[in-house]
Amino acid sequence: MTTHSFTFQVIGLPAPQGSKRHVGRGIMVESSKAVQPWRQDVKYAAERSLPSDWDPSKPMAVSVVFRFKRPQGHYGTGRNAGQLKASAPSYAVSARLGDIEKLVRSTHDALIGIAFDDDRQVVDLICQKRYTVGDEPMGATISITQLS
Repeated sequence: MTTHSFTFQVIGLPAPQGSKRHVGRGIMVESSKAVQPWRQDVKYAAERSLPSDWDPSKPMAVSVVFRFKRPQGHYGTGRNAGQLKASAPSYAVSARLGDIEKLVRSTHDALIGIAFDDDRQVVDLICQKRYTVGDEPMGATISITQLS
């Protein structure tokens, strides 16, 4: 089995693709205003990193690690400023970050026509949501592998 892959970084605020709302005449728009900028960030980063001999018609394996900044409330104040509180959650489960499935949906939709022809070609998916560490930027690390 031959594989061909590439990995790229997306800097920005990962946005979950949620529900759409009807605005009239059969037109549906995203409820979240953050989805379109996130899709643009993903698309731009993928286009810059795409290998010249990439075949978007193959089955794909995708790995995505979404990174979010911790809220200021997770840190102490005064002499404990900059230190995580003992009560700070280890995992990025806040409702404001969105469901991992909806984060993947918006990300995959941005990759259609670039990394793959249709997201149904993704046959293997590994994804994670976590908080940034140190000076690490918000965004995502995405790896895509062609399967043959």
